[in-house]
Amino acid sequence: MRIRQPLLFAFAACALIFAADKDEWTSYGHDPGGQRYSPLDAINRENVGKLKIAWTFRTGDAYKPVDGKPAAFEATPLYVDETLFLATPLGRAIAIDPVSGTQKWAYDSHVPKDAGFGDYATRGVATWKTAGHKRRIYMATIDARLIALDAETGKPCTDFGDNGVVDLRQGLRIAPKPNHFADYEETSAPAIIGNLIVIGSAIADNGATDQPSGEVRAFDTVSGKLKWKWDPIPQGAHELGADTWQNGSAAKTGAANAWSTIAVDPARNLVFVPTGSASPDYYGGERLGDNLFANSVVALRADTGERVWHFQTVHHDLWDYDVATSPLLFDVASGGRVVPEIAIGSKTGNVFILNRETGQPVFGVEERPAPQSDVPGETTAATQPFPLKPVAVTIQKMTIDDAWGIDEADRKACQAEISKLRTGGIFTPPSLAGTLIVPGNIGGMNWGGFAFDPASGLLILPSNHLAAEVRLIKREDFNALLESRGRSIDGDWEFARQRGTPYGMMRRFLLSPKHIPCTAPPWGTLIAIDTRTGDKKWEVPLGKLSTKLPAQFGSISLGGPIVTAGGLVFVAGTLDPAIYAFDVATGKQLWRGDLPTSARATPMTFRGPNGKQYLVVAAGSHQPAGDQPLGDYLVAFTQ
Repeated sequence: MRIRQPLLFAFAACALIFAADKDEWTSYGHDPGGQRYSPLDAINRENVGKLKIAWTFRTGDAYKPVDGKPAAFEATPLYVDETLFLATPLGRAIAIDPVSGTQKWAYDSHVPKDAGFGDYATRGVATWKTAGHKRRIYMATIDARLIALDAETGKPCTDFGDNGVVDLRQGLRIAPKPNHFADYEETSAPAIIGNLIVIGSAIADNGATDQPSGEVRAFDTVSGKLKWKWDPIPQGAHELGADTWQNGSAAKTGAANAWSTIAVDPARNLVFVPTGSASPDYYGGERLGDNLFANSVVALRADTGERVWHFQTVHHDLWDYDVATSPLLFDVASGGRVVPEIAIGSKTGNVFILNRETGQPVFGVEERPAPQSDVPGETTAATQPFPLKPVAVTIQKMTIDDAWGIDEADRKACQAEISKLRTGGIFTPPSLAGTLIVPGNIGGMNWGGFAFDPASGLLILPSNHLAAEVRLIKREDFNALLESRGRSIDGDWEFARQRGTPYGMMRRFLLSPKHIPCTAPPWGTLIAIDTRTGDKKWEVPLGKLSTKLPAQFGSISLGGPIVTAGGLVFVAGTLDPAIYAFDVATGKQLWRGDLPTSARATPMTFRGPNGKQYLVVAAGSHQPAGDQPLGDYLVAFTQ
């Protein structure tokens, strides 16, 4: 166990925060290291209950295609130069007056809105300014264009790329098929380090072995010229990790992409890349081996793209267990010196705390034997990594005896479904008979990620507690099944072709006949972890899954928390139309703010030119899940 020095710890952690104007919110995660901590304290434990809606802005971009997923308003705005900047899923960038909530300008990139996007969202924008150049706003659109705009006017910067635009679908090892927009998207905000803009990609799961490749690329902030690119799947026979891709699979396999938010450490010239599964997710017989550098966090040299270190959270992923959270950077004091650290969250529900200069685990990690596959052609990894601390933040095992129901009939129905499935806990492989996956594909943690309180050293995170069932289907049977159904989603079941493999896939969340989770509540919680000891400090239910269910049952959450110097955690992201404030020290709920629909986004806060502190969140609903109407609301609270 490390010995912490609390006073030095608090001082060291703050060093990452005060580089920017404390009134502003200059990166998606507030600062380049993604701490989501604001040093503002005008709103605090004593007065948070007085918060009222100051203004509501509507983007006009609430949109539901005739066939396909609705647009998801998941934006977290930036606040710089006394202006709020955000992007919508339909590819519009908007500048908003922070006090009145009125539009200053809007730019429309004319996204083909009926193109059948998968994760139909754009979560944030990036900004850059240096001597001799006006401030720029960078937007990555869902159809994979990187666009540079003048922050004052909203007009494209014509010296960047092709009249302000770089086409990110070009120059990849495996190119997306023409007009297959869902296969290659951009959902997360780019990262800025020095004069570089660094960006990953969102690649559709489960379509084929040869999904588009997941290169991370760095472009010049002024010209838009490519400076470097890094492929998470090693291509040279003698490259590190090449031996973890058997039978030439590295050349023909796609994805392993960084779809979540990339974090940077300007002082150390490092870029931290969170990667997901190689394609496809649930059958890896065409990509045997541990599959470096999929499901990893990888530190790259910012000026060259050279790998510095890596840490893999899942070997040979067969469960869609991406590193979904943005890495969070923080400093601690130990043994009289400051130690730079990084927190990584996986869909597994495991949290890994590493030294961010070396990638070495702070509290230790052990490889534990993993269940083996019984599917012909598949070879499961022999072991999987588990942190010694912190403990998992979600359920990782479920048996028939653990089945839960709102009543006895529901419980027995859940037991009956589990009895058909292969069980055994986390890392039990998909099977032809069906496998219980714990946690399910929404993950114990998702893109909402962490926030960090430097005064206490607490990591704050929302966690989901759901199970799913997955079944592989022989190709000939799968093709006949799809022909009979004629669509990719039928009732609760989602189907995927996994082209290039012998098997299709079907999956669904484990729900009762009343569409209530078969896992015991709470189904969503907010958790605090002490980074000095690795221990859980507190855990409380978060939100409501339905207005008809008790609050202590909690809700799944897609959206993250923020922390402020006022001693508060603000978080939304739940299925109910609300934003919450909790005491960061105890987890006690102090306030609930009503929203026009549920907020599938991370909030932010700033101090406006009138001296008031504002809390802002995007409310767009969770459709097609949940019962709240589709929305396009940006809601600001103040006192």
